Amino acid sequence: MHVLYIDDEPSNRMLVRRILMAEGFTVEEADSASTGLEKALAHPPDIILMDISMPGVDGLTATRQIRETPSLAHVPVIALTALVMAGDREMILAAGCDGYISKPINIDSFVDEMMQYVRR
Repeated sequence: MHVLYIDDEPSNRMLVRRILMAEGFTVEEADSASTGLEKALAHPPDIILMDISMPGVDGLTATRQIRETPSLAHVPVIALTALVMAGDREMILAAGCDGYISKPINIDSFVDEMMQYVRR
């Protein structure tokens, strides 16, 4: 399974990449929403993990753009974010994300959490 992880923080990308690669996933990374959109268009992934708080184009805007792009509209987008205040989850889902996983991630359950959204 090809996963695109979009996050501006290198240490977050490294951790997620290591977890997913250990489970046999192919992981492509982007350090900004605009780069992530370019990569998704060039090679559509099976799932997108999206940080929400990024400089420039944020994850919510990027998710809306993905939903408006016919070749990507079917790809599950999972928010991987530290936004955990009341109403954040609802705002993220309303922007078009299929799921929500809060940071810091639980290393032991992360893959299962991610896959529950793929199976839907």
